[in-house]
Amino acid sequence: MKVVAINGSPRKEGNVSQCLEVMAEEFSKEGIEFEVLQPGAKVRPCMACYHCLDNGTLHCIQKDDMVNEIIDKCIEADGIILASPVYHGGIAGGMKCVLDRMMLAAGCYENQFHHKVGAAVCTLRRSGGMETYQQLLGIMDAFEMVIVTSDYWGAVHGADPGEVRRDEEGMAVVAKLARNIAWTVKVIDAAKGNS
Repeated sequence: MKVVAINGSPRKEGNVSQCLEVMAEEFSKEGIEFEVLQPGAKVRPCMACYHCLDNGTLHCIQKDDMVNEIIDKCIEADGIILASPVYHGGIAGGMKCVLDRMMLAAGCYENQFHHKVGAAVCTLRRSGGMETYQQLLGIMDAFEMVIVTSDYWGAVHGADPGEVRRDEEGMAVVAKLARNIAWTVKVIDAAKGNS
């Protein structure tokens, strides 16, 4: 069983990465394979050309960033985590570009994410956490995913890289979220008769 996370932050070792490291530890304990996909800052927006949709390619016609690789790995995965920093009250721009293109290429027509396990995490300095968290959940809702939560909202506070580690409650929330994802992935796998 495998879970992938899309890290929508342009920072390589930023706060989103720190949250995903905590989740990686929990997945390791549960025997779940985990991979982080980080497209960085140079992601092109969707052009609304509909080439992917009209041709059923499951890939975007733009091939000069890692969006098609992300789509492939998400299709193969049992669970997907959408993780983004808050940028001016919403999802980071690069993350929005990835999600727009994923939606059109592989989420419309024959939805490739139907019944996959999904979860959301965001990091923020002061405000915009709930708005960003809801935006990420809304994408998964449209993908018809099985949305998993923790015992509180997936918004962890910290501005400078590493500051999220001081948000003890936030880190406990993402650790529990990882355990809940692992449980759900295993339950669905067992229901399919794979275990």
